[in-house]
Amino acid sequence: MMILDSQVSVSGQITTEEIAALAADGVEILVCNRPDNESADQTAYEAIAEAAGKQGLQVANIPFAGGQMQAEHISDFVDLLDSGKRIHAYCRTGNRSSQLWNAAKQV
Repeated sequence: MMILDSQVSVSGQITTEEIAALAADGVEILVCNRPDNESADQTAYEAIAEAAGKQGLQVANIPFAGGQMQAEHISDFVDLLDSGKRIHAYCRTGNRSSQLWNAAKQV
């Protein structure tokens, strides 16, 4: 996990087993930046969302392929940042999530 600022952390793909620890660390919103079926070994968004809901986390699905970030993705992430809640975003490696955070901070 990489902490980008006091509100946002990012990581590579998470599993349902890791969600309780994220919630215990104070994460309030879990953001998926990874399209389903990007690789055979990834946990599906629906499974992550279900496990996150059981931990009381809000979830947001803002998936995009590498190099395919659009203004809509940035706007959606800005809205989450504006909530003031603690966010953890994930993708395959954390790079896309970091780039999205950086783009949102420029708005």
